[in-house]
Amino acid sequence: MTTSTTVAVIDYGMGNLHSVAKALEHADNHAKVIVTSDKQHIAKADRVVLPGVGSMRDCMGEMQRMDLIETIKQVAKNKPFLGICIGMQALMTHSSENDGVNCLDIIPGEVERFADGLKDPLVNEEQSHLKIPHMGWNQVNQQIKHPLWQHIPQNQRFYFVHSYFVVPKSPEPIAGSTVYSHPICVALAQDNIFATQFHPEKSSDAGLQLFANFINWDGT
Repeated sequence: MTTSTTVAVIDYGMGNLHSVAKALEHADNHAKVIVTSDKQHIAKADRVVLPGVGSMRDCMGEMQRMDLIETIKQVAKNKPFLGICIGMQALMTHSSENDGVNCLDIIPGEVERFADGLKDPLVNEEQSHLKIPHMGWNQVNQQIKHPLWQHIPQNQRFYFVHSYFVVPKSPEPIAGSTVYSHPICVALAQDNIFATQFHPEKSSDAGLQLFANFINWDGT
C-alpha cells in the first residue's frame, strides 16, 4: 500500500491558510494536507508550505513568538519547500517594510516597496498611473526551466496582491518575473526551495497545476 504524501502548511497566524490547504487537496486528492504550528509535525512532513499575508513585522514576530524560525530554516534545507506571498518575502535577508525588518535570510536579498507614482509604459499618460498595492492578474515570464513550471504555459496569468517585491542579491534564484511599471521578480528557486509572490490558491487552473507540481516534486 502506497503511503500518501504529507504536506504541512505552516500556521503562524498569518494568511489564508485553509484556502491554501483546500487548493493543495484539490490539486492532488492523494496528498495528506495538514495546517499546523506543531514543530514535530512540520519536521516530519514530506513537503512544507509557508504562506502568508499581512505585514513583515507581524509575520516575523509571530514566527519568533511561536518558536518556529529554526524549524522553518531546517526544513527549508532538506525538504521540498514552497513559499507564498509574504512567505516568499520572509525568505529574504531584510525587508524595508515597517521601517526595516530582518527576515529569515535563507535567500540573500532585500524586500522593497513599490515607489509612488508608478506608471504603465504601455498606455497613454492620462491612464498610466498604477495603483499600490499591485492587485489582480498579471503574466508571469518563466525565467528558468523548473519542475514547478511543468504544464504551465509561458506568460500564464497568476493572481497578485502586494505592495512589496523581492530583489535577490544575485540573479541566479530568479525563476519568474512580471512587469508592474518595471520588471520585478515574482518567483524564486534555490535548491529544494520554490517561492512565488503570486497566490497559486487564487490563480485558477494554473495555480492548481503549480500545487500539483509541488506535491510531485522531489526537491531536485
